Amino acid sequence: MNSSQQVLRSLPFVIMAAVAVIDLLAGPTLGFLPLLTLGPTFASVSGSIRRTAVVGLIALAICVPLAHYNGLLLTWQNNLTIATIIGITGASMLAGHLRLQRERELANVRLVAEAAQRVLLRPVPRRAGDLRVALSYASAAAEARIGGDLYEVVTTPNGVRLLIGDVQGKGLEAVETAAWVLGAFREAAYDETDLSVVGERLEISLDRHLGGERFVTAILAEVHDGEISLLNFGHPPPLILCHDGRVLLAEPYEEGLPLGLASLGSPMPKPQRFPFGDGDQILFYTDGVIEARDEARAFYPLTERVHLLAAADPQNALDELRADLLNHVGGPLLDDAAMLLVRRHHA
Repeated sequence: MNSSQQVLRSLPFVIMAAVAVIDLLAGPTLGFLPLLTLGPTFASVSGSIRRTAVVGLIALAICVPLAHYNGLLLTWQNNLTIATIIGITGASMLAGHLRLQRERELANVRLVAEAAQRVLLRPVPRRAGDLRVALSYASAAAEARIGGDLYEVVTTPNGVRLLIGDVQGKGLEAVETAAWVLGAFREAAYDETDLSVVGERLEISLDRHLGGERFVTAILAEVHDGEISLLNFGHPPPLILCHDGRVLLAEPYEEGLPLGLASLGSPMPKPQRFPFGDGDQILFYTDGVIEARDEARAFYPLTERVHLLAAADPQNALDELRADLLNHVGGPLLDDAAMLLVRRHHA
């Protein structure tokens, strides 16, 4: 139980004790007994129905002797105070019941979202061939842990292939789009020998199922001996961290349209090869990372912070970068943010 919850749980008793002390110190001329209704009112905020009822009984137990002390025990004024305490206790118990019901529903929603995430966004393998892989994913959804960013790493007969993408829009529609893209990629990545054809399969799948209503920025990657091929569909270019300390922005020669916009008539992008040897790393990310702002509205300087990825274990390195990102924002992220770190290491 955190400190705020402890404060909320103790607040009803603190308030009732304060009312009793003030009433005694003020003497019989002033009556503060109606303020005892604050006890069950605050109890309904964090306590159970039974606890709220107990607080209401305690309020009545305090009210009777104090009313006798004030000479109001058998007056209509005291009877009205007692009736008010009973009424507010009942209303607070009902409010507590509705709150607990809502909390259970919210817990069920989170369980469903987590189950959907395990199916849709499976954990990436820590090792794939001679690659070591690390993942960081943070959803901006308020009541679920799943959003519109997507990723996948598969080992196929054609080598290790990777996908990272960002769906246009939010909510369940974005999740639906991500599901179609991931399903098409997992199938095409095994079937097709050409990375460009894998991209075409994704485009066809989106056009068939979504009819051009939504689009996805994405990067497809395929690892070769000493190189990596990148097929960029309007996605932020990854950073290649060379073993000698150089940092390269893997920008495409030509800007490609996001997946789902082939109907605009633009030609499909072509794969582009970059050096990727032993000890090199490549960091894929979504725009939620580079568009994260601090209190001064300054964007997160990702290129300046990649030195944090020097840890021996790629996951520890990426976790450190994620912590730095959250520290830069100083609060919850306003957009989904995914990072995929791939390090080449020959056994």
